[in-house]
Amino acid sequence: MPSDGMSDDQPTAAVLLIGDEILSGRTRDINLQQIAKYLAPLGIPVMESRTVADVQASIVKAVNELRAAYTYVFTTGGIGPTHDDITADAIAAAFGVGIGEHPDVIAMLSERYAEMKTEFTPARRRMARIPHGATLVTNPVSGAPGFQMEDVFTLAGVPQVARGMLESIGPRLRTGAVVHKVTIRGIGLREGDIAEPLGALAVEMPDVAFGSYPWFRSLGDNGVHLVASTIHQDLIENVTLRLEGIIAATGVKPERMEEDDK
Repeated sequence: MPSDGMSDDQPTAAVLLIGDEILSGRTRDINLQQIAKYLAPLGIPVMESRTVADVQASIVKAVNELRAAYTYVFTTGGIGPTHDDITADAIAAAFGVGIGEHPDVIAMLSERYAEMKTEFTPARRRMARIPHGATLVTNPVSGAPGFQMEDVFTLAGVPQVARGMLESIGPRLRTGAVVHKVTIRGIGLREGDIAEPLGALAVEMPDVAFGSYPWFRSLGDNGVHLVASTIHQDLIENVTLRLEGIIAATGVKPERMEEDDK
């Protein structure tokens, strides 16, 4: 574990950004920023970031070097349906395990595409390929999950999806304290209506990680979930009231959610 002023029991993290599109400049990365912002209130500093191309050997080398040096590694990108989405294969190779279609993911994606009246093509089935022994990471935004292999977390490259996956990961992390979370939803709420006050609240309360997750199932079933996570339990009630106030100020009724409700 690197010293850099870190105590022996201080968990640390590294971020590995994967994708030719980032290195070419076609895509501007914001995943490093949002992962670091999410981890900071949990007491897990990001100590290093690397960016590699869609080359399996490069990904394997970087993953193995980073996981040997830091408590946690977060990778983003390369788990979609196209031919250059090779991150899952690279993670399997890094850990020396096989890879195959995960039955739970196949079932979930089959149902999702059936509801969308969209063909579940062989390309889309690629998103169900998970390294053997990995644990799934829930994707509340678009369905196809990420996964955890020991202390390496593999997330999607789309920033909104990657941020949503962090909500599944937070409780799994060693922070030295329990991670407390509250979720408030507003039916019919639009993200644009709460973006400014939510951003101001995030600046005001740096010890809390905030997330905003819209859903749209139909014209009558849509809205936004606001999520706050922190290791400081004494902040939860105030945060809850503030989030409820932000939603209520738009004319929408805020609803506190239990984990099973989402």
